[in-house]
Amino acid sequence: MAHVDETSFSAAAEVHTFHGLLFDMDGTIIDSTDAVVKNWYKIGKEIGVDPEVILATSHGRRSIDVLQLYEPKLANWEYISHNEGLVPKEFGQDAVEIPGSRDILTQLNRHGVPWAIVTSGTRPLVTGWLDVMQMAHPENLVTAEMVKQGKPDPEGYLMGHSKLNLSHEKASIVVFEDAPAGVRAGKAAGFKVVALATTHSLEQLKESGADWIVRDMRSVSLKGWDQTTGEAQIEIVDALV
Repeated sequence: MAHVDETSFSAAAEVHTFHGLLFDMDGTIIDSTDAVVKNWYKIGKEIGVDPEVILATSHGRRSIDVLQLYEPKLANWEYISHNEGLVPKEFGQDAVEIPGSRDILTQLNRHGVPWAIVTSGTRPLVTGWLDVMQMAHPENLVTAEMVKQGKPDPEGYLMGHSKLNLSHEKASIVVFEDAPAGVRAGKAAGFKVVALATTHSLEQLKESGADWIVRDMRSVSLKGWDQTTGEAQIEIVDALV
């Protein structure tokens, strides 16, 4: 977890209207850093590359893009899906939920608010973690193998938006992210972005263009949902001043 100055998170509550919500997975809904580190150590040993070198470039990026740099012959979906599918099984005890994430996802599911996960992980990895952590599954999922370009390219978030199948021509979308590459992807897609200071420095998140920076998901809640208009009232508290 990133270390941040607690006193700077004191912005007054704001309520904003959105038609859909898009969430990154790791660092946003759960923190599986320890599991990811162990997995890259395992792969690093296999391919003879210093795991620390891999870890310096891997956060928030698709494994296929990382392996393309260090071991191109393993940069295929068969290997990556198999490998990532094992992570929640082998290292399930090494993940924790980001504070507040379970509550907001449960609220959204309960009220039928459109939301999706847009992640640099594969489908076996994401569904595996949601199962292990017993957290709400979204109806819509955009995973690494579904996009040609990973974050910071906006393709994933644009696909997430289209999967929500919203009737509004100019739907207002909010993205929740922890990695600068993901924040940039959300902004490039034309959406508002709430950045969580869970894995990166405040400077990195500011530079990437986040609209709000919060400590974790406890700053975000559903204040209202109008099924007729398809409008969700989302409150953001204690953002970075």
